Amino acid sequence: GMNTRRYHGLLVVATRPPVGRAVLLSKVEETLVVGSERFELAMNQYPGTISPEGDRFLKEFALDPFPRFVYEAGGVTFTKTLFLAHGESTLVVAYEVTGGDGHSVLIEVRPLLSYRDYHALGRERSDWRRAMGILPGFVTLAPSPDLPALTIAHDGARLEETGYWYRDVEYPREQERGFDFREDLFNPFQLVFDLAVTKRSVVVVSTNSRQAAEEPELRRVEEERRARIEGSPENPAALRVFRRAADQFLVARGASAPGGSDLERAAFAPATVIAGYPWFCDWGRDTMISLAGLTLLSERPEVARRILATYAGKLDSGMIPNRFPDDGETPEYNTVDATLWFIEAVRSYRQATRDEAFMRELYPRLLAIVAAHERGTRYGIRLDADGLLTSGAEGVQLTWMDARVGEWVVTPRRGKPVEIQALWHNAVSFLSELASDLADPVNAEHLGALALRARTSFARLFWNEEAGCLYDVVDGDSKDASIRPNQIFAISLFHPLVTGARAERVLAVVRRDLLTPYGLRTLAPSDPSYIGRYEGGPTERDGAYHQGTVWPWLLGPFVLATLKVNETKEGLRLAAECLRPLVAYALGPGLGQLPEIFDGDAPHRPAGCFAQAWSVAQVIQAVTALGRGPFPSGASLTKNPDNRPE
Repeated sequence: GMNTRRYHGLLVVATRPPVGRAVLLSKVEETLVVGSERFELAMNQYPGTISPEGDRFLKEFALDPFPRFVYEAGGVTFTKTLFLAHGESTLVVAYEVTGGDGHSVLIEVRPLLSYRDYHALGRERSDWRRAMGILPGFVTLAPSPDLPALTIAHDGARLEETGYWYRDVEYPREQERGFDFREDLFNPFQLVFDLAVTKRSVVVVSTNSRQAAEEPELRRVEEERRARIEGSPENPAALRVFRRAADQFLVARGASAPGGSDLERAAFAPATVIAGYPWFCDWGRDTMISLAGLTLLSERPEVARRILATYAGKLDSGMIPNRFPDDGETPEYNTVDATLWFIEAVRSYRQATRDEAFMRELYPRLLAIVAAHERGTRYGIRLDADGLLTSGAEGVQLTWMDARVGEWVVTPRRGKPVEIQALWHNAVSFLSELASDLADPVNAEHLGALALRARTSFARLFWNEEAGCLYDVVDGDSKDASIRPNQIFAISLFHPLVTGARAERVLAVVRRDLLTPYGLRTLAPSDPSYIGRYEGGPTERDGAYHQGTVWPWLLGPFVLATLKVNETKEGLRLAAECLRPLVAYALGPGLGQLPEIFDGDAPHRPAGCFAQAWSVAQVIQAVTALGRGPFPSGASLTKNPDNRPE
């Protein structure tokens, strides 16, 4: 229960969905009073100490269906359960006790407010608006005129005004990352519940007007929604967990969060993807790489369609946005691959839904994308005479390996990166088929010719016979022989560029030099530029980001490539073995999520965002692909040889 990051909070709202995020309620702390004994259940880090030490009484934590903390103290078992209502900024906290017969049992509850931008840290302020509106079972707070007011509904016995500041609360993860790490939190009041009488009490914190009596209905609706998300109870545990994880990245864009009416909530539907928590917003590249796993393979085709429509509406000069800035400014188009991933997402959508009406709607825009790339668009992105895509501009990183520190471009990849050629070939191959199906033979022939030219030139320019794999970047006479994972896409995409013996050799090199239990390294350890630990301040971390750091999302294409190269039962076994550690992580210390990265060196410590969309999405794709083989139940992914859940 101790917050260790500035981003941790029980109610973090998006004031301009999905951006404008603010931490309103940092946490809720409790003191259990049994007879005359007091047991402080909270934890905070202050300079030189942790106080109180509520972990001494914590006996159990569970995540399913909602986060649940079970404490034992004074002969009482005290349970605290939390959940959020979907489609609105509403937190529900329920308290229950068993035992304590013959003693009075009180619980004192203290909300601690932050009321700040989620990147910032707040300090004690003399101008804090402390006025509260107090009615029976209901409190309203409006500490800041720039952020939403809170209502706190409760069924407590009494309310005691406090007005305390908790000074110098420390966040150790921020300190490790080289950032400011102290803030002050405000406690406006304390609620007291007599649980010897009621045995169960509720607090509902919301930017809407919710009542404590609504808790059973809010719980029922959310439980039913989560059950639908997870799908059949026969689904393997891993797939249910990942589908629940996927749900947390799907959000609204461009509209205020709906209010409390049934009509408003029914109209709420996701339109974009949060790339990662706690600090990313929505990125075009991440959204398109994630779309199939988060939506199509999680039985949400209508969400996929709305996301595709959202980005199609933002096409400009043949490109979709790479990023929608936090502050709502003009979208950024600084990417060479996001638009090509958009076409792959459209292909996946068509394969899953056969929605030909939507294909006809998108078709002119898809042709416009190809035409823009043929004649040239931003940042030197253009089709070269050899039929391959070249790109690059001074000081700009256009591929997913985009780390930059000041003027230092950490992984310069100007020219013709290998995965861009794979994505281009995949895109024009699909569009040639689509044109044919839509009775457009002229474009079908032209697009097919583009695909053929790309295949021919790629085979001639990118094969590194000495290393037995593909060059990472070709730029004129310069060929980058770094062993990186980008070459795997030449095998894994629906329309591959490399097959047969060469694909087997590429896969063998990637398996030997890059494969770890949690994903693929971004650079072979034998390379002089390899960095095995993602640590230090911002400069050191950015310098290691794509120089050896492990990315879980790359396991998805690696598994798909393995299945393409080896379709036997042995190939399925090898692919399943690759996923076991990552599945075990999600079911254990990952708390149902997968992180952005791991260290390149063992023991592969997780780092970066603790919940990353494309990590989850690509593993869903891999698990689904394996389910089509001799492991239809997925049991091989969730059981160890002793048949115990991992």
